[in-house]
Amino acid sequence: MVNKISGTTTFMGLLGNPVDHSKSPIIHNTAFEALGLDHVYMAFKVEDGKLNDAVKGLKALGSKGGNITMPYKTKIIEYLDEISPEAKIIGSVNTIKIDEDGKVTGYNTDGKGFVKSLEEKDVEFKGKKIVIAGAGGASKAIAIQLAFDGAGEIVLFNRTLENAISIADNINKNIPTCKASARIMNEEDLVEEIEDSAVLVNCTSIGMKESIDQAIISSPSQLPSDIFVADIIYDPEQTKLLKIAQEAGCKHMNGLKMLIWQGAIAFKIWTDKDMPVDLITRDIFGE
Repeated sequence: MVNKISGTTTFMGLLGNPVDHSKSPIIHNTAFEALGLDHVYMAFKVEDGKLNDAVKGLKALGSKGGNITMPYKTKIIEYLDEISPEAKIIGSVNTIKIDEDGKVTGYNTDGKGFVKSLEEKDVEFKGKKIVIAGAGGASKAIAIQLAFDGAGEIVLFNRTLENAISIADNINKNIPTCKASARIMNEEDLVEEIEDSAVLVNCTSIGMKESIDQAIISSPSQLPSDIFVADIIYDPEQTKLLKIAQEAGCKHMNGLKMLIWQGAIAFKIWTDKDMPVDLITRDIFGE
């Protein structure tokens, strides 16, 4: 990509700290190259207190926008000119677009990326009950987007009940077509709630490398065979939860396609073109 940068190349940037682990540069640069677009995507480590300067820098240098990662997904909002409806309710932004006149608009594509990955699997969730474990930033984005897009009921489980209550209250206040409630994280109650649910989503860190032998449920017998199980973790590729789902005969997915689709939605916002998702999935992730 570096050899193809010219005097007309425009750029997008990832703002956060740290950023060295991010897969966004390889995803977007592969897509730009595949479509013959004269753009480049770079990751910028932004030190504490320098976020406003970074946004001003993007504007001054003619950037089309970029992504925002931790710890700035909430802080970025004060430097925006506009914010999308779902990002406003979620209270965090992971994508910005900079117009030719310098107007900066914020979006949240995390939840949309998850919904798109569900739709790709032909999962019917509209009007249905969904159980979500976890109440962090990803959970909030996913829950609110699912509510926006027609989920009938969402039950949130979390070890810190107050965090789950906050998300549920947010949904009930802003998206009254969806009924939301919160429960303390407890396997017995979780199993009871998923009995009549269409989708179970793990948004906790349980199942990642430091807890690779753990899951939010313990037995395939606890899963209805017709429930769809999603785990937003993508490393490892198959968590303990997904192994249990497979044993139970449940359709399931990890978080890889959510990662790719949230990037694809941002790509569309900047370029008005569709990211070659199949190519990205195959060439970068080998799937």
